Amino acid sequence: MKNNAIHTIVALLCGTVFGIGLSMSGMLNPERVQNFLDITGHWDPSLAFVLGGAVTVAFVGVSIARRMRRPVYEKEFFLPTSRQIDERLIIGSTIFGIGWGLGGFCPGPAIASLSVGLMPSFVFVSFMVIGMVLHDRLFAGKRS
Repeated sequence: MKNNAIHTIVALLCGTVFGIGLSMSGMLNPERVQNFLDITGHWDPSLAFVLGGAVTVAFVGVSIARRMRRPVYEKEFFLPTSRQIDERLIIGSTIFGIGWGLGGFCPGPAIASLSVGLMPSFVFVSFMVIGMVLHDRLFAGKRS
C-alpha cells in the first residue's frame, strides 16, 4: 500500500473517531456551547467535562510522542517552532472566540454536524470557507 493511501486511511479513521466523539458528547449541538458560555443564564457545564477529556487525551498523546524518535508514518515530527504571541495570533484568537460564541461552532464540530444536515452548520461552514479563502488571498505570504 502506498504511503499516501496509508495517510488517507489513518486520517479518515481519526476523523471518524473524532466525529463520533463529538456526536456522543453532544458537541454537534451549538446550543450546548452557547449555554456553556452563558454563565448568567442557562449555564451548562458539560462542555467543561468534554474539554477536560480532550486535554487529558492530548496530554497522553503528547507524552507518548515526546518519547518517540519519529512518527510511525513519517520521517520526522512537524511541530510548530514559533512561541511568539503576536498581533496576528491575538486577532485570530479573538475572531475565533467571537465566532465560536455567536455561532456555537468551532471548525471540527461544524464540519461533523454537516452529516446531520443542520442548516446553521451549512451557513457556518460556508462562511468559514469564505473567511479562509479571503485570508489566503489577502494575507498569503505576509508574516509578521
